[in-house]
Amino acid sequence: MLTFRAMTVRRILLAMAMLCLLLLAAFAFAADETGQPAPRFHAKTTTGDQFNNQSVKGKVVLFEFWTTWCKYCEEEASMVDDVVREFAGKGLIVLAVDVLEPDQKVKKYLAEHPRSVPIVLTKDTNAQVYPIYVVIDREGNIAGEQRGAGEIGLRRMLKRAGLESKSEEDDE
Repeated sequence: MLTFRAMTVRRILLAMAMLCLLLLAAFAFAADETGQPAPRFHAKTTTGDQFNNQSVKGKVVLFEFWTTWCKYCEEEASMVDDVVREFAGKGLIVLAVDVLEPDQKVKKYLAEHPRSVPIVLTKDTNAQVYPIYVVIDREGNIAGEQRGAGEIGLRRMLKRAGLESKSEEDDE
């Protein structure tokens, strides 16, 4: 006779959250879907803040997928933090999603390499290259994807999503 243990509400919620992050990670690693609606997602940061499609409506969202062992990610972290400061007050939300690493390892890394952006942890991916950037525009569509390092490409995606730097505004 087989017996099954009932899952607790907490485990069900955790499983649902992981499924949402799986879906979020999947759209980051799929074929280019620029212009398509962003998949539904739910992201919980290490500080407990929660984000989903509804909560970011009207904002530009930058997902930065990274790992502690990625040297390019480490080098670009300060650039991403600078972007956050540059677009403060213009409706940009940045979520740095650490991929496939133990929570304690990430916390130790962040103690040595502090970040100004919210950190999200996920345990599921099939990506081979980091960092990966995905920008969602104010209407909830994918404004661009970039696999690998590069500030110029990131800034192009942000501009496509409706954000311009102060120097670009001054040029007009």
